[in-house]
Amino acid sequence: MNAEIGIIGGSGLYHMPGFEAHEERMIDSPWGYPSDHYIAGTLAGRKVAFLARHGRGHRISPSELNFRANIYGFKKLGVRHIISLSAVGSLKEEHKPLEFVLPDQFFDRTRGRVSTFFGDGCVAHVSFADPICGTIAKHVHEACAETGVAAKLGGTYLCMEGPAFSTKAESNVYRSWGMDVIGMTNLQEAKLAREAEICYVSVAMVTDYDCWHPGHDAVTVSEIIENLTKNAENAAKVVKAAVARIPKDMTCKCHSALSHALITDRKAIPDATRQKLELLIGKYLA
Repeated sequence: MNAEIGIIGGSGLYHMPGFEAHEERMIDSPWGYPSDHYIAGTLAGRKVAFLARHGRGHRISPSELNFRANIYGFKKLGVRHIISLSAVGSLKEEHKPLEFVLPDQFFDRTRGRVSTFFGDGCVAHVSFADPICGTIAKHVHEACAETGVAAKLGGTYLCMEGPAFSTKAESNVYRSWGMDVIGMTNLQEAKLAREAEICYVSVAMVTDYDCWHPGHDAVTVSEIIENLTKNAENAAKVVKAAVARIPKDMTCKCHSALSHALITDRKAIPDATRQKLELLIGKYLA
């Protein structure tokens, strides 16, 4: 069963309520296996595939995620739009726990993570000035309003390495830079989705203030888990409303992101690399 819309569930969201006629699909990729089986089915009358980013049971840390396999699997399923849900810390007083932020920018503080499908004799430079699909973000924002979930459209997501959280010094520096939220996963997904010509939007679900906040030390693990659970419930409502809003015949410049990105002479691309990238660049090699 193919899908048109992909959902990535982050911390606290390991399944998607409301799926109908779902089936599990394990998809291999040239870069290995994804985090878990994809759950394919229908939601709000649309064909959707869900993937638990960290695996069911939360088995995979941010630095261990096989981002390439995760995004490639969605591409192989026919997905054209991805809604990515993730738990984040707030770097601004205005972004309160249980509220959502739909960032339109990223700032990279990771180290050595692979965030491209290309290499091995084939070079591509995609445009990433605007890393989020603004059209899908608008639909998700409208879905938040429809379901009564407080959400801000726009902001910067700082992607850190982890798995440890920030020091207070780091947190305060990020605040001085004007960052909005902090997480550990979404930047690589966004880059790979762009290379895979898939629209991508990040739904950053605030669980708590980062360690800069005076009241941070008073926040308990049980409170954070409680917020994760509440955020997951809100996310399920928002996703269902957003999926229903995305036009079935929607076309976007995200879907042709590679049209002017491939710089390697087509004749110089090694056969093995050409075969590995066939799903992504085949239409540009004909």
